[in-house]
Amino acid sequence: MLQLTPRIGGHPASADDWIEVLSPYDGSAVARVPALGAAHVDAAVAAAVNALDRDDFPQFRRAEVLERAAELLAERVEEFAVTIAREAGKPIRDARDETRHCVGTLRFSAVEARRLAGEVVAMDASASGYGHLGFTIRHPAGVVAAISPFTFPLDLVAHKLGPAVASGCPVVLKPAGRAPVSAIRLVDLLVEAGLPADWISVVTGTGPEAGMPLVSHPGPAVVTFTGSVPVGRRIQQAALGRRVLLELGATAPVIVEPDADLPRAITAIRQGAFSCVSAQRVLVHGSLYRTVLAALIEAARSLRLGDPLAEETEVGPPISPAATERIAHWLQEARDAGVAVAGGEVHGTVMTPAVVADPPQHLDVSRREVLGPVLTVTPYGDLTEAIALAGDAGPQAAIFTAGLGAALRAARELRFESVLINQGPALRTGEQTYAVREMTDRKFVVVSP
Repeated sequence: MLQLTPRIGGHPASADDWIEVLSPYDGSAVARVPALGAAHVDAAVAAAVNALDRDDFPQFRRAEVLERAAELLAERVEEFAVTIAREAGKPIRDARDETRHCVGTLRFSAVEARRLAGEVVAMDASASGYGHLGFTIRHPAGVVAAISPFTFPLDLVAHKLGPAVASGCPVVLKPAGRAPVSAIRLVDLLVEAGLPADWISVVTGTGPEAGMPLVSHPGPAVVTFTGSVPVGRRIQQAALGRRVLLELGATAPVIVEPDADLPRAITAIRQGAFSCVSAQRVLVHGSLYRTVLAALIEAARSLRLGDPLAEETEVGPPISPAATERIAHWLQEARDAGVAVAGGEVHGTVMTPAVVADPPQHLDVSRREVLGPVLTVTPYGDLTEAIALAGDAGPQAAIFTAGLGAALRAARELRFESVLINQGPALRTGEQTYAVREMTDRKFVVVSP
């Protein structure tokens, strides 16, 4: 079995106990990684503080490293895609897309590294400032503690590491316990591209043993986390007093208006749903409800399940047997409540995609992130009701409409980080390397005459 030793302070880390990373599809061994704990977190934070204090990794070098890393990854798309498919159960075609997207994330981070600068302040706007020169400069906020999920085991790591490197912040990374291999290999690739070996330390292990000691450690100035809402809340409490960047999961809604291009909407939802992330709730105008429900049931039945490494596979397994059991339980709760559920049968480690017809909002399948091949379809009366049903939390929401007014209203009133028009909410772009400026501090400088 492949044994991976992540770096702490540029040196291989080890432990008495090891964690086996298993394929969600067939249970085969992918790798084993050390089960690190609080003492390793202490060492990793100390190494990051030392790297920050050296102040020997200037802005132009950071940009060069990110550019070179993007080049290297572009040459190794298949290698990384196979790793993602094996450890996370993601279909190989989706894994390739994730890897290519990661290339873009690194490139955009390099762009940000080159243009990261302060700005001139209009001192003459006040009598007290008249005759003075004012400007701001940006500098690294400090050590970054980063915790990433299994849903995008490569690209969501890059969404944290890329901005941190661009900002000049050393990192202590805690990757997903069930899918840490891609993260470790990405850090190795960054070091190969010229990153100082002690700039990013990786602590593999469980959330309680490695994750919580990291976020509660006083050393990091910034904590960035992508994952579930309950864990995000615990992290926010543990990291009280420090900068916390959260990207929390949600039941991503898609609104389908009466004037929507239905074939386009159905195709986008089919491509962007029934996986561990992306669209989970379709809110469709009542006049189209039965038509859209039937079309989505047919779309779900047309999807091909199986081995993530097979080219024809469109839906792989949930991340673990426990996840499969949980999803099956939620679907059974819906059936017990009298809700029609098409699909959702378990065959070995895979589950047929399920379409749930108008479930009550209190059911788990409606209000909680499923992280599996489940889609709910709910009718609404008007756009006001649809926006209310969409809720007010999550990374992305979407609307399909031909009306400019409806599109702009959704963009204004949907309280999500991103609103996509005539595109499913699975879309992510490299420009969304959101954290570069959040990982720097602004210092105000005044020059007197």
